[in-house]
Amino acid sequence: MQPPPVCDYEGSSYRADFWGAGDRDYEDRVERIALRRLLPAGGRRMLEIGAGFGRLTGELAGYGEVVLHDYSRSMLREARARLGDSAPGCRYRYVASNVYSLPFAPGAFDGATMIRVIHHMADAPAALAQIRAALADGGVFILEFANKRNYKSIARYLLGRQAWSPFDPAPVEFVELNFDFHPDYMRRVSHSAGFDLRRQLTVSHFRIEWLKRLAPTGVLAALDSLAQLTGGWWQFTPSVFMQLQATGQAEPAAPLFKCPGCGSLDVIETPASVDCPACGTRYPIRDGVYDFKEPLAL
Repeated sequence: MQPPPVCDYEGSSYRADFWGAGDRDYEDRVERIALRRLLPAGGRRMLEIGAGFGRLTGELAGYGEVVLHDYSRSMLREARARLGDSAPGCRYRYVASNVYSLPFAPGAFDGATMIRVIHHMADAPAALAQIRAALADGGVFILEFANKRNYKSIARYLLGRQAWSPFDPAPVEFVELNFDFHPDYMRRVSHSAGFDLRRQLTVSHFRIEWLKRLAPTGVLAALDSLAQLTGGWWQFTPSVFMQLQATGQAEPAAPLFKCPGCGSLDVIETPASVDCPACGTRYPIRDGVYDFKEPLAL
Protein backbone atom coordinates (compact mmCIF):
# COMPACT_ATOMS: atom_id res chain seq x y z
CA MET A 1 0.00 0.00 0.00
CA GLN A 2 1.41 3.37 -1.03
CA PRO A 3 1.73 6.02 1.71
CA PRO A 4 -0.26 9.24 1.30
CA PRO A 5 1.31 11.99 -0.80
CA VAL A 6 3.53 14.49 0.99
CA CYS A 7 3.81 18.24 0.45
CA ASP A 8 7.54 18.77 -0.10
CA TYR A 9 9.16 22.16 0.56
CA GLU A 10 12.58 20.95 -0.58
CA GLY A 11 14.53 23.81 -2.14
CA SER A 12 11.72 26.32 -1.59
CA SER A 13 12.17 29.92 -0.46
CA TYR A 14 9.33 29.56 2.05
CA ARG A 15 10.98 31.63 4.76
CA ALA A 16 11.65 34.62 2.50
CA ASP A 17 8.45 34.40 0.47
CA PHE A 18 5.94 33.67 3.24
CA TRP A 19 7.45 35.15 6.41
CA GLY A 20 10.11 37.53 5.13
CA ALA A 21 7.89 40.16 3.52
CA GLY A 22 6.70 41.52 6.87
CA ASP A 23 2.98 41.20 6.15
CA ARG A 24 2.58 38.23 8.51
CA ASP A 25 4.07 39.77 11.63
CA TYR A 26 0.61 39.70 13.20
CA GLU A 27 0.16 35.96 12.55
CA ASP A 28 3.64 35.21 13.87
CA ARG A 29 3.05 37.19 17.04
CA VAL A 30 -0.35 35.72 17.92
CA GLU A 31 0.81 32.16 17.21
CA ARG A 32 3.67 32.65 19.64
CA ILE A 33 1.24 33.94 22.26
CA ALA A 34 -0.94 30.85 21.86
CA LEU A 35 2.03 28.48 21.93
CA ARG A 36 3.41 30.02 25.13
CA ARG A 37 0.01 29.68 26.78
CA LEU A 38 -0.30 25.99 26.00
CA LEU A 39 3.27 24.74 26.40
CA PRO A 40 4.37 23.14 29.67
CA ALA A 41 7.12 25.01 31.50
CA GLY A 42 9.66 22.42 30.34
CA GLY A 43 10.44 18.80 29.86
CA ARG A 44 12.92 16.17 28.78
CA ARG A 45 12.58 15.92 25.00
CA MET A 46 10.38 17.84 22.55
CA LEU A 47 9.42 16.82 19.00
CA GLU A 48 8.71 19.68 16.61
CA ILE A 49 6.87 18.20 13.61
CA GLY A 50 7.14 20.33 10.48
CA ALA A 51 9.75 22.54 12.11
CA GLY A 52 10.82 23.99 8.78
CA PHE A 53 13.47 26.68 9.21
CA GLY A 54 12.92 26.76 12.99
CA ARG A 55 10.62 29.78 13.21
CA LEU A 56 9.12 28.72 16.56
CA THR A 57 11.94 26.56 17.94
CA GLY A 58 13.10 29.29 20.29
CA GLU A 59 9.80 28.99 22.17
CA LEU A 60 10.76 25.43 23.19
CA ALA A 61 13.78 26.41 25.27
CA GLY A 62 12.41 24.76 28.42
CA TYR A 63 13.18 21.29 27.02
CA GLY A 64 16.53 19.57 27.42
CA GLU A 65 16.46 18.32 23.85
CA VAL A 66 14.47 19.49 20.84
CA VAL A 67 14.19 17.35 17.73
CA LEU A 68 13.31 19.39 14.65
CA HIS A 69 11.52 17.15 12.17
CA ASP A 70 10.62 17.98 8.58
CA TYR A 71 10.28 16.25 5.23
CA SER A 72 12.49 18.89 3.62
CA ARG A 73 16.24 18.47 4.10
CA SER A 74 16.94 21.98 2.81
CA MET A 75 14.61 23.53 5.41
CA LEU A 76 16.36 21.61 8.18
CA ARG A 77 19.77 22.71 6.92
CA GLU A 78 18.50 26.29 7.04
CA ALA A 79 17.28 25.74 10.59
CA ARG A 80 20.63 24.32 11.64
CA ALA A 81 22.46 27.28 10.07
CA ARG A 82 20.29 29.61 12.19
CA LEU A 83 20.18 27.64 15.45
CA GLY A 84 23.30 25.49 15.54
CA ASP A 85 23.39 22.21 17.43
CA SER A 86 22.65 23.58 20.88
CA ALA A 87 21.37 26.51 22.89
CA PRO A 88 21.86 27.21 26.61
CA GLY A 89 20.52 24.12 28.39
CA CYS A 90 19.12 22.61 25.19
CA ARG A 91 20.38 20.31 22.44
CA TYR A 92 18.99 20.35 18.91
CA ARG A 93 18.73 17.47 16.46
CA TYR A 94 17.50 17.67 12.88
CA VAL A 95 15.60 14.73 11.39
CA ALA A 96 14.26 14.36 7.85
CA SER A 97 11.60 11.70 7.36
CA ASN A 98 8.06 11.03 6.27
CA VAL A 99 5.54 11.84 9.01
CA TYR A 100 3.63 8.68 8.08
CA SER A 101 6.62 6.53 9.13
CA LEU A 102 8.37 8.38 11.94
CA PRO A 103 11.76 6.97 12.98
CA PHE A 104 11.24 7.47 16.72
CA ALA A 105 11.04 4.89 19.49
CA PRO A 106 7.74 4.51 21.39
CA GLY A 107 7.51 6.98 24.25
CA ALA A 108 10.67 8.81 23.18
CA PHE A 109 9.15 12.28 23.77
CA ASP A 110 7.25 13.98 26.55
CA GLY A 111 6.15 16.85 24.32
CA ALA A 112 5.36 17.58 20.68
CA THR A 113 4.16 20.46 18.53
CA MET A 114 2.73 20.62 15.02
CA ILE A 115 1.89 24.13 13.85
CA ARG A 116 0.93 25.16 10.31
CA VAL A 117 1.57 21.59 9.16
CA ILE A 118 -1.45 19.31 9.36
CA HIS A 119 -3.26 21.30 6.66
CA HIS A 120 -0.85 19.64 4.20
CA MET A 121 -1.72 16.10 5.29
CA ALA A 122 -4.00 13.95 3.16
CA ASP A 123 -4.34 11.41 6.00
CA ALA A 124 -4.48 13.39 9.23
CA PRO A 125 -5.53 10.40 11.40
CA ALA A 126 -2.50 8.39 10.25
CA ALA A 127 -0.15 11.27 11.04
CA LEU A 128 -1.69 11.75 14.48
CA ALA A 129 -1.31 8.03 15.22
CA GLN A 130 2.40 8.24 14.41
CA ILE A 131 2.88 11.19 16.75
CA ARG A 132 0.93 9.49 19.53
CA ALA A 133 3.17 6.43 19.24
CA ALA A 134 6.27 8.59 19.77
CA LEU A 135 4.86 10.28 22.89
CA ALA A 136 5.07 8.94 26.42
CA ASP A 137 1.85 8.50 28.37
CA GLY A 138 0.79 11.94 29.61
CA GLY A 139 2.89 13.76 27.03
CA VAL A 140 1.54 17.11 25.83
CA PHE A 141 0.93 17.72 22.12
CA ILE A 142 0.21 21.23 20.81
CA LEU A 143 -1.64 20.96 17.50
CA GLU A 144 -2.67 23.86 15.27
CA PHE A 145 -5.07 23.38 12.38
CA ALA A 146 -6.61 25.49 9.63
CA ASN A 147 -10.25 25.89 10.58
CA LYS A 148 -12.83 25.10 7.90
CA ARG A 149 -15.60 26.79 9.90
CA ASN A 150 -14.09 30.27 10.03
CA TYR A 151 -15.95 33.53 9.65
CA LYS A 152 -14.56 34.25 6.17
CA SER A 153 -15.53 30.87 4.72
CA ILE A 154 -18.98 31.15 6.31
CA ALA A 155 -19.49 34.56 4.67
CA ARG A 156 -18.33 33.30 1.26
CA TYR A 157 -20.62 30.29 1.50
CA LEU A 158 -23.68 32.32 2.51
CA LEU A 159 -23.02 34.80 -0.32
CA GLY A 160 -22.79 31.97 -2.86
CA ARG A 161 -19.08 32.55 -3.55
CA GLN A 162 -17.91 29.19 -2.21
CA ALA A 163 -19.21 25.76 -3.22
CA TRP A 164 -18.25 23.76 -0.14
CA SER A 165 -20.02 24.13 3.19
CA PRO A 166 -17.98 25.24 6.21
CA PHE A 167 -20.49 23.37 8.38
CA ASP A 168 -19.80 19.94 6.82
CA PRO A 169 -17.45 18.12 9.24
CA ALA A 170 -15.47 16.40 6.45
CA PRO A 171 -12.06 17.93 5.53
CA VAL A 172 -11.96 20.00 2.36
CA GLU A 173 -8.99 20.08 -0.03
CA PHE A 174 -9.31 23.56 -1.55
CA VAL A 175 -5.93 23.38 -3.32
CA GLU A 176 -3.85 20.24 -3.89
CA LEU A 177 -2.50 19.05 -0.52
CA ASN A 178 -4.02 22.03 1.30
CA PHE A 179 -6.80 21.05 3.68
CA ASP A 180 -9.13 22.88 6.04
CA PHE A 181 -10.57 20.91 8.96
CA HIS A 182 -13.75 21.27 10.97
CA PRO A 183 -13.18 21.60 14.75
CA ASP A 184 -15.53 18.67 15.45
CA TYR A 185 -13.54 16.49 13.03
CA MET A 186 -10.22 17.39 14.66
CA ARG A 187 -11.55 16.66 18.12
CA ARG A 188 -12.84 13.29 16.94
CA VAL A 189 -9.72 12.10 15.11
CA SER A 190 -7.34 13.32 17.83
CA HIS A 191 -9.35 11.42 20.43
CA SER A 192 -9.33 8.30 18.23
CA ALA A 193 -5.54 8.59 17.95
CA GLY A 194 -5.19 8.45 21.74
CA PHE A 195 -5.33 12.09 22.86
CA ASP A 196 -7.54 13.92 25.34
CA LEU A 197 -8.36 17.55 24.65
CA ARG A 198 -7.23 19.75 27.54
CA ARG A 199 -7.61 23.25 26.12
CA GLN A 200 -8.47 25.11 22.91
CA LEU A 201 -7.51 28.60 21.75
CA THR A 202 -8.86 30.48 18.75
CA VAL A 203 -6.11 32.41 16.95
CA SER A 204 -5.84 35.07 14.21
CA HIS A 205 -9.19 36.72 14.88
CA PHE A 206 -8.10 39.76 12.88
CA ARG A 207 -6.52 38.08 9.84
CA ILE A 208 -8.04 40.63 7.47
CA GLU A 209 -5.62 42.33 5.09
CA TRP A 210 -7.05 45.84 5.18
CA LEU A 211 -7.30 45.72 8.98
CA LYS A 212 -3.70 44.57 9.32
CA ARG A 213 -2.62 47.49 7.13
CA LEU A 214 -4.57 50.07 9.14
CA ALA A 215 -4.12 48.94 12.74
CA PRO A 216 -0.79 48.62 14.59
CA THR A 217 0.35 45.01 14.89
CA GLY A 218 0.81 45.32 18.64
CA VAL A 219 -2.78 46.45 19.13
CA LEU A 220 -4.18 43.61 17.03
CA ALA A 221 -1.98 41.09 18.83
CA ALA A 222 -3.12 42.35 22.24
CA LEU A 223 -6.77 42.09 21.23
CA ASP A 224 -6.21 38.66 19.76
CA SER A 225 -4.51 37.56 22.98
CA LEU A 226 -7.70 38.36 24.88
CA ALA A 227 -10.00 36.80 22.28
CA GLN A 228 -7.98 33.58 22.25
CA LEU A 229 -9.39 32.78 25.68
CA THR A 230 -12.87 32.24 24.17
CA GLY A 231 -11.63 29.21 22.20
CA GLY A 232 -13.27 26.75 24.54
CA TRP A 233 -16.69 28.22 23.74
CA TRP A 234 -16.62 28.64 19.96
CA GLN A 235 -14.20 28.28 17.04
CA PHE A 236 -14.76 30.61 14.08
CA THR A 237 -11.21 31.84 13.46
CA PRO A 238 -8.90 30.75 10.60
CA SER A 239 -6.57 29.04 13.08
CA VAL A 240 -7.27 26.90 16.15
CA PHE A 241 -4.71 25.63 18.67
CA MET A 242 -5.41 22.47 20.67
CA GLN A 243 -3.59 21.33 23.79
CA LEU A 244 -3.81 17.54 23.74
CA GLN A 245 -2.54 14.98 26.21
CA ALA A 246 -1.50 11.45 25.30
CA THR A 247 -3.62 8.81 27.00
CA GLY A 248 -3.26 5.07 27.51
CA GLN A 249 -0.14 3.09 28.19
CA ALA A 250 3.00 3.86 26.24
CA GLU A 251 6.17 1.85 26.40
CA PRO A 252 8.88 3.22 28.74
CA ALA A 253 11.11 5.91 27.30
CA ALA A 254 13.60 4.30 24.94
CA PRO A 255 16.55 5.50 22.91
CA LEU A 256 15.47 8.20 20.52
CA PHE A 257 15.40 6.26 17.26
CA LYS A 258 13.85 3.13 15.84
CA CYS A 259 14.17 1.76 12.34
CA PRO A 260 11.23 3.13 10.33
CA GLY A 261 11.59 0.22 7.93
CA CYS A 262 11.34 -2.81 10.23
CA GLY A 263 10.49 -1.13 13.55
CA SER A 264 13.52 -2.50 15.41
CA LEU A 265 14.68 -0.54 18.46
CA ASP A 266 18.14 -2.08 18.27
CA VAL A 267 19.63 0.60 16.07
CA ILE A 268 23.20 1.83 16.36
CA GLU A 269 23.93 5.55 16.12
CA THR A 270 27.37 6.55 14.83
CA PRO A 271 28.73 10.00 13.93
CA ALA A 272 27.90 9.29 10.28
CA SER A 273 24.68 7.25 10.38
CA VAL A 274 21.97 5.37 12.22
CA ASP A 275 22.28 1.66 11.39
CA CYS A 276 19.75 -1.13 11.74
CA PRO A 277 21.42 -4.57 11.89
CA ALA A 278 18.00 -6.26 12.01
CA CYS A 279 17.15 -5.36 8.41
CA GLY A 280 20.57 -4.31 7.14
CA THR A 281 19.65 -0.67 6.60
CA ARG A 282 21.72 2.48 7.06
CA TYR A 283 20.29 5.97 7.47
CA PRO A 284 22.99 8.58 6.78
CA ILE A 285 23.68 11.81 8.66
CA ARG A 286 24.49 14.55 6.16
CA ASP A 287 25.28 18.16 7.06
CA GLY A 288 24.01 17.49 10.57
CA VAL A 289 20.65 16.17 9.32
CA TYR A 290 19.57 12.62 10.13
CA ASP A 291 18.17 11.43 6.80
CA PHE A 292 15.55 8.68 7.08
CA LYS A 293 14.06 9.38 3.65
CA GLU A 294 16.39 7.33 1.46
CA PRO A 295 17.89 4.34 3.32
CA LEU A 296 21.11 2.69 2.21
CA ALA A 297 22.25 -0.90 2.52
CA LEU A 298 24.71 -1.72 5.28
